Amino acid sequence: MFDREDLQELAKSFKDDTIVAPSLESAKAHYDGIKAFSETDQTEDLKNIDVPTLVMHGEDDQIVPYKDAALKAIKLLKHGTLKTYPGFPHGMLTTHAEVINQDILAFVRG
Repeated sequence: MFDREDLQELAKSFKDDTIVAPSLESAKAHYDGIKAFSETDQTEDLKNIDVPTLVMHGEDDQIVPYKDAALKAIKLLKHGTLKTYPGFPHGMLTTHAEVINQDILAFVRG
């Protein structure tokens, strides 16, 4: 995942968040979570959300491509706002926290 030169600086924080922390947790819980997420159709749930909802997605997400997730989700939400981030990876909440946190605060403050 970090085979590109421009992503090397992100490797440590991403590794800490996605490898070190989960290694201290239950493997079964992780498996069950991934299984449920990948096999559950969330269409009706998304259609039923009736409050402002921020959908954030990195455009360079190699795990969940934004075209397969965010673009579909935003169409189903009644009051959805989509914010995509060019070049941001799947772990953008960790690797780009300073940007993501500011955007979340701006959304909440309206």
